[in-house]
Amino acid sequence: MATNASCGACRDAKFSIPITMAFQPVVDLKERRIDAYEALVRGPNGEGALHVLAQVTSENRYAFDQACRIKAIEMASGLGISCGLNINFLPNAVYDPMACIAQTLAAAGRTGFPLSRLTFEIVEQEDLADIDHLRRIMVEYRRIGFKIALDDFGSGFSSLARFAELKPEVVKLDRAVVQNCDQDETRRAIIVHTVRLCRDLNVKLVVEGVETEAEIITLQIAGVRYMQGFYFARPAFEAAVSVENIHWSRSAVAGRPASARPGKPRLTKARATVSSAQG
Repeated sequence: MATNASCGACRDAKFSIPITMAFQPVVDLKERRIDAYEALVRGPNGEGALHVLAQVTSENRYAFDQACRIKAIEMASGLGISCGLNINFLPNAVYDPMACIAQTLAAAGRTGFPLSRLTFEIVEQEDLADIDHLRRIMVEYRRIGFKIALDDFGSGFSSLARFAELKPEVVKLDRAVVQNCDQDETRRAIIVHTVRLCRDLNVKLVVEGVETEAEIITLQIAGVRYMQGFYFARPAFEAAVSVENIHWSRSAVAGRPASARPGKPRLTKARATVSSAQG
């Protein structure tokens, strides 16, 4: 059970390490559109997520989690992102759901970003000491209008058990399952049954880490509609790849060879009004 003191610490803490965001699209192959962008934390000079996460401790993880949420929302608004926005969050960094979400709501209010377009991704590789606490968080988030996604499904901690316990709106199938699925009957069977499971439960399935044309064809045959990965677009540092510059798979849809990769993608750069100081 959270205490008032701990929630106060969560609200008042400042994350002193500078961070920014890269954005990677989630694509809808059926309609050939961008369904959402995932906000991925980066260092100010483009350092990767691992570089930033190595500086997160038990003392600053609460401030880090909130700083990431605020930065993602402010930058997405500045970039003019008008579809969904996926933000990774650390359930163990949330004490009281309503108290700890206050700054997120404030950021969305300031920027005019609709709450209904926000999806919070539970990092599957984070062990959860208190599943009941996470359920309470999810109840409050859904009341506000947020969606919940189970990230890295198929790797990490008790994926199927967590799926059953949390009943997310979105499941993101991990690259560990998808890799070379066109050459592996076991992986194909897992994907087919995951598609069926999500369809039966009315859960949206996104396949992560798609990197080859053969994987796309295999996934489409299995019934996958939403995908994310380097094949379509790499994460863009402080920018968002436009739909015109997604590397669409032509052969998977029309039976033709894949088109040549486009040149340097046209990006929407973040506006100068986005604040670099978060808290």
